Order: sequence, then C-alpha cells, then structure tokens
Amino acid sequence: MSKREQIPLQVIDEMYVSERKVYPRDVDGRFQRLRRLAVFVLLGLYYGVAWLNWDGRQAVLWDLPARKFYVFGMSFWPQDFIFLALILIIAGLSLFFFTALAGRLWCGYACPQTVWTETFLWIEQWLEGDRSQRMKLDAAPWSANKIRRKLGKHTLWIVFALWTGFTFVGYFTPIRELTDRVWPFAWSGWETFWVLFYSFATWGNAGFMREQVCKYMCPYARFQSAMFDRDTLIIAYDAKRGEERGARKRGVDYQAKGLGDCIDCTICVQVCPTGIDIRDGLQIECIACGACVDACDEVMDRMNYPRGLVRYSTQHQIDGHPTHVFRWRILIYAVLLGALILGVALSILWRKPVIMDVLRDRNALYRETFDKQVQNGYMLRIINKTTESRTFTLTLDGPEGIVFARDPGLIELPPEEVRTIGVLLASPPGVIRGKADIEFALHSKADDLTVTESSRFFAPE
Repeated sequence: MSKREQIPLQVIDEMYVSERKVYPRDVDGRFQRLRRLAVFVLLGLYYGVAWLNWDGRQAVLWDLPARKFYVFGMSFWPQDFIFLALILIIAGLSLFFFTALAGRLWCGYACPQTVWTETFLWIEQWLEGDRSQRMKLDAAPWSANKIRRKLGKHTLWIVFALWTGFTFVGYFTPIRELTDRVWPFAWSGWETFWVLFYSFATWGNAGFMREQVCKYMCPYARFQSAMFDRDTLIIAYDAKRGEERGARKRGVDYQAKGLGDCIDCTICVQVCPTGIDIRDGLQIECIACGACVDACDEVMDRMNYPRGLVRYSTQHQIDGHPTHVFRWRILIYAVLLGALILGVALSILWRKPVIMDVLRDRNALYRETFDKQVQNGYMLRIINKTTESRTFTLTLDGPEGIVFARDPGLIELPPEEVRTIGVLLASPPGVIRGKADIEFALHSKADDLTVTESSRFFAPE
C-alpha cells in the first residue's frame, strides 16, 4: 500500500481546501488607536522622506549606478559597506531583544505587511461597509451595486499601490526627476519594471493575501518559539478566570452556575486579522496586534466585569507566578545591542571624509637612474566623499634622503571625486639599503584635515 493510500481521504481533502477569507470586525480601543497612529507615522515617513532635500540633494537616496548612498547629508561609498553589514546585525539583534522582551510587537504595529494591510482594509471598509455588510456583499450575486463597490475598491487599491511603487523607486532614482519624466513618459525599462512590480506586490499582499503572508510565508512565526520564554510578553486568555464559557444575562450570578467571565460572544475571534481564537492559547498565527484585547475589554465593560480577561501578559503571570523582566538573555541582548549601536554611531561620526590608498608600482621593485639614484613609483588613489571641493598638499614622512622626484604641487579634488595620481620618490645612492617605512600625508588647511597612509621604499641591499 502506498503512503498516499494510508492517509485518510478526509485529511487529504483538508490539505487542499481553499483558504477561508477573514473578515476582521472593526474595533476601537487603546491598542487599536496606537496601531492607527503607527500606520500614519510609518506611512508618513515612507511617503514623505523621499521628498525631503538636504543641502540641495534628496535627503535619502540610494544611487546604485554610482554606488553611493546619501542619508541626511552623509554620503556612503562602497568602502563603507561595513556599516551596512553592522546595521543589519543590529536589526537582527534588535529583533531577538524585543521579541524576547515583548513578543511580536513588530508584527502587530510596524511590519510593512501589517501597515499596508491595515490601510487597504480601511479602504475596503469605507466602500463596502462593516464586517457583516462585506460578508453579505461577497455572498450576494453580481449586481450593479456590487460591481460599483468592487470596482471602486480595486481602483483605489491600485492607485495607492502605484503610489507606493513610485515612492519605492523614488528612493533609488531622485523622486523629483522621476516625477518630471512621468509626462511625457520617459522612464527607463528598469524604473518602469520596479514601479509596476512593487505596486503589484503591494496590491496582492495587502489586498488579497493579507493574513496568509503572516501565516504561511513569513518565517518569523516559525522561529518565535526559540526566542519566547515564560517571561515574554504575549497576548493571553486567562482560562482560570474565563472558563467555563457561556452566555448569560447581565447582572445574574453566573458564578453560581459554574460559569467564568467569558460569555462566549466570539467577538475576539471576529476582530482578529488572522482569524484565530486566542482562547485556544498561544498560536504562531497571532501577530500581537491587540485587537482581541480591546474587543474583550469592551465586552467586559458592558457586563460590568473587570478588564483583562484577554490581555498582554506572560505565561508566568497567567499561572500566578512572578514575571522576571531582567533576565540573562535580555541583559546579554541589551549589552550587545547597545555596544553595537554606540560603535556604529561613533564610527560614522569619526569616519574621515577623504580616503587615500597607496599602491606601489608592481612592474619594478625599484629602479636606478643614470646618476645612481634609486627611485620608487606609487599610485595614490584619493577619494573625496564630501559634497565640497577640497585642496590638498601632499607631504612625505620617512628617513632623511627620500624626497619627491617631482613636486606633486596642490591637489584639487572636486566634490565626490575619485582621482589617481602618480608619485615618484627618489633617494641618493647608498642612503637607503633594503627597505624603509614611509608615510604619505594629505593636508587640507581649509578644515585642518590630515589623511595618512603608510608604505615602503625599496633600495638595493
């Protein structure tokens, strides 16, 4: 018998069943107001920062063709790639730290999937109505009213998605330049592709897939158990207080009937954007958005019961044990995270705006002239990372007798210029034997900047 024949047909049918559409019910409360504030702030930053200018240039621009990144007056070159690597490490460590401390707050309040899904849901509610109206509309046969509402919703979704894709590309191509080339249309093939691709991804993920991205595509939920412990803040249902569930009238002595505080209204399920029942315990689908907390508190207020049947809590607190916020993993994460942030900040603050690399002439270790002078050739690659012109003088520090064969004079470096200059050093015969350490120094009197780079001078033994 094959493995497929050993699996019950009911299980096979369940594996291929269509995903049930979730219709989240609208709810108000402190956590939902906080989520709305987060949506407005994050979307405002995303759509607004692209239009900011700083010193005559777009404030945040990732100029990939030129391999330069501009962030609020600071320019980063390929030589600064280490900062990007460190920032990614900080982001990963921050995820561990905040997840171990406060659960999936990122998912519930700041994840792009959550933010754009919430925005698309607002558009849907505006045009199609509340939860029951949307369910009735989807179940109803096609009519002029249904077509008008669906068409209007998707039109606004597509416009919003196109704006999102346009803004995304505007961080890589100057957004004002991109706007000027909208009409007459003069975008490049890659610009057009990425605007449409990102727009399609936004429309699909936030409009159609929604909670399925969180449940099936996002890996975060799969490894959250490795970061959670019994002191991690999660959304939990207090089963000791809530069970047994059951309907009742307000004001009756429900405890005499053996009932708990849960009236089994299922509103906590109706408001959940991923369609789970928080009363079943902690689940990987829970994004910790707090909608069920606000909904349950609202019901508890109507029943004159204490709030907090569903609440942000910890497993230890639910079980009646003290919660330990400051524990070893939190302290270790905090120390590592603080050290990395401080190190990156100081490194960026102290980094030199000008870089000089010294390359020796590889064709010859040294050469001797007709008058027995020993000469060494070098190529100096100088990078001006700033947006200002700079003038440098080049000096040499080394054993007495080594001098410039030709005076390099003043070195003019335009803004964001990379220049390679040849330098020839000479030494009288017999002064240097073997090798000697030397140091090139660039001096800028305008801002008292000095950049040094070491090398070696070679001569016959």
